[in-house]
Amino acid sequence: MEKTNEKKNTRRGSSFGRPKPEFDQKILDIRRVTRVVAGGRRFSFSVALIAGDKKGGIGLGLGKAGDTSLAINKALRNAKKNMVKLKLTKTSSIPHLVSAKFSSSSVMIMPNKGRGLVAGSVLRDIAKLAGIKDITGKILSKSKNKLNNAKAVMSALSSISTKYSKPVPETVVLAGKEVSPDKLEITS
Repeated sequence: MEKTNEKKNTRRGSSFGRPKPEFDQKILDIRRVTRVVAGGRRFSFSVALIAGDKKGGIGLGLGKAGDTSLAINKALRNAKKNMVKLKLTKTSSIPHLVSAKFSSSSVMIMPNKGRGLVAGSVLRDIAKLAGIKDITGKILSKSKNKLNNAKAVMSALSSISTKYSKPVPETVVLAGKEVSPDKLEITS
């Protein structure tokens, strides 16, 4: 019998077998929300999360549940549902200055050439996950509310965005034959 030098991957937390997720995500804020009922207080968790593909797709989602992991899953589903595709320039920047106000938060985002990502807080996180490279961003209000700041950034970017749709493959392989999507007919 021959001995093989193959080692099994026995490390914990190894992600070799797991496929890479479709979107990268970042949790902006987790809040413990209290509801007062007759027997005392009921706690639930509210999560604000952004998800992006680093190619111009970005979404903001909210989730609320009794457990943090359930709230995060709800927020991710909501972010995917509210996903938008940004119209970026060839240099992964925005085409022109955009600004918006949501509640008491107001933001201004402007393109800059070759200076990189000059922004702070929530604006920086959203720009990174969207794949935006050369911008200068400023949160003009004194609001520290991350959710309102994120909503202001998303409404500013909405002027240069379209509804997100998954990329359609050039050809589809059906039963071993290559077919273009325009000649594909779905019958019931």
